[in-house]
Amino acid sequence: MIPDLGKYADAVLSSYAVSIVLLVALVAFSVMRGRKVRKDMEKVEQRMSRNG
Repeated sequence: MIPDLGKYADAVLSSYAVSIVLLVALVAFSVMRGRKVRKDMEKVEQRMSRNG
């Protein structure tokens, strides 16, 4: 199943690992940012509904 990468195995596998780590970090950052923005928007909506 796993292709023989020969002398490039280290470079290819480390590139895959770095890519996966960066993708996970990007997703985690996006989820955390989305939660913060949603929370901030709820605060603004509550202020708007109280004032008018």
